[in-house]
Amino acid sequence: MSEHVSHLFYQTRARRPVLAEARGVYLWDVEGKRYLDGSSGAMVSNIGHSNPRVLEAMRRQMEKSTFGYRLHFETEASEALATRTAELTPPGLDKVFFVSGGSEAVESAIKLARQYAVAVGQASRWKVISRTPSYHGSTLGALALTGYAPLTEPFLPMMREMPKIPAPRAYLDGLDADDPATGVHYAAMLEERILREGPDTVLAFIVEPVGGASTGALVPPAGYMKAVRDICDRHGVLLIHDEVMSGGGRTGRFLGADHWDVAPDIIALSKGFGAGYAPLGAMVAHERLVGPVLDAGGFQHGYTYAGNPLACAAGLAVLDEIQVEGLMDNAARIGALLKSRLADLMQRFTFIGDVRGKGLLLAFELVADRKTMRPLPRELNAHVELVELAYAEGLIIYSRRSREGREGDHFLVCPPMIATETHVEEIIDMLGNALDRFAKRVGSTATSLA
Repeated sequence: MSEHVSHLFYQTRARRPVLAEARGVYLWDVEGKRYLDGSSGAMVSNIGHSNPRVLEAMRRQMEKSTFGYRLHFETEASEALATRTAELTPPGLDKVFFVSGGSEAVESAIKLARQYAVAVGQASRWKVISRTPSYHGSTLGALALTGYAPLTEPFLPMMREMPKIPAPRAYLDGLDADDPATGVHYAAMLEERILREGPDTVLAFIVEPVGGASTGALVPPAGYMKAVRDICDRHGVLLIHDEVMSGGGRTGRFLGADHWDVAPDIIALSKGFGAGYAPLGAMVAHERLVGPVLDAGGFQHGYTYAGNPLACAAGLAVLDEIQVEGLMDNAARIGALLKSRLADLMQRFTFIGDVRGKGLLLAFELVADRKTMRPLPRELNAHVELVELAYAEGLIIYSRRSREGREGDHFLVCPPMIATETHVEEIIDMLGNALDRFAKRVGSTATSLA
C-alpha cells in the first residue's frame, strides 16, 4: 500500500497500491502483486489492457494530430468512427455526437431531446421519466434521472428531480421474469406515470436495457422492452437507451437492446466504447430528431474534447478488435460459462440469493433469506467487505448497495471480453476463497441468516 502523501482525493480516504503495469486481463502493482481485472475497471476495459493494435493506432494518430477543435476542422478519425458507429446501431440512428464519458453522453441525450421538442412546437414536454434504482451519471442533469438516494439526496435543492418508476426487479417481487405478463406488468407502470404527469409534459423515458451498477446486471423480464417502446410511441414520448455499460459488445451483442430487437430514439454510449484507452463516449440519435434541431439554429450544447481525434482513433481501433477478433461471440460464450460457475457458488454459499446478467455483464447478490430475499444486515457492509477480501486474493470485483443505495449487496463480475475458460476458473477460485473468508468473518450471523 502506498505510504506517500497524496494530493489527490476521490470518494474516500482509502488508498490503493500504485499501478505498475496492465496487460490483457491482469494488472500488477509496484510490489509485483498481480490482480485479475474481474470487473474491467468500472466495466470499461472491454478488450483488455495494453492491446498492441490499439496502441499502434493511437501512435499513428499522435503523429498526425492530438487535437483539432470541432468548430475549426473535421478529422478523419472522428468521421470514420461516426460512420462505424452508425453501422453498428439500428437503422435511422445515424447521427453521432462524441463526448468524453457516460455522464456527458446522457446529458447530451436529454438536451437533444428537449431541443427537439422545442423545435417542433412541443415545448410543454420537459419531464424525463427514469427508474429507481438507476444510475445515469454524476452531472446535475444526469443525476436528476438517477434513482440512488446516497448520490442524489445532497443535491436535491440544486436540481429539478425527475419522475421515477420502479425498475423491473422480478426476482425481488416474486414474479416470473420469463412470463411476458411480468414484462407488461412493469411496463404498465410507465404508462400510468405518463398519464399521471400528463402526456403533453413528458419528454422522454430513459432506461438501461441491461442494468448497470445500481441494479447489478438486471435483465428485463420477457416482453418489457417491446412494451416500453409501444407505450412511448403511443404517447409521443422519446425513448432513450442508456447503453453506457451494456453497449460495446459486453452482453454478447453490440447493444444490450439488440437482444430484444428494440430500437430507441437516442442511445448513450461510453465505457467499453473506448475501452479505457482514451476518454470517449457518444450520443447516437435519429436523423428525425437532429434535423429539426439544426434547422432551428443548431444544437446548443458541446464539450471541448468532443470528437477528439486521438480518442476517436482509439475508439475505432477498439471496434476493430471487437469485430475482427469475434469478441462479442466470446463474451456470449465465456459469459455463459462464468454465469454457470457463479450459479455453482450459489449452491455452495446459501447467502448468495441471485445470479443474473447477460454475456460478460454479470452480477450476484447476497441476501439473508433466499425465500424472502431479505438483505443482509446493512451494518455488515458486505458490499465493501467482500470486495476487500477479493482484492486481497488478487481479484477485482465491483459492488453497490442493491436497494436504492441504502441496503442490500450486489457484486458485478465482468472481466474483459478477451477472457478465457482459464480466466473463469481463476475468478471462481479467488472469489470462492473470498466468500469462504467472508462467511468466517461474519460467523454465525451469515450462516444463520442464510
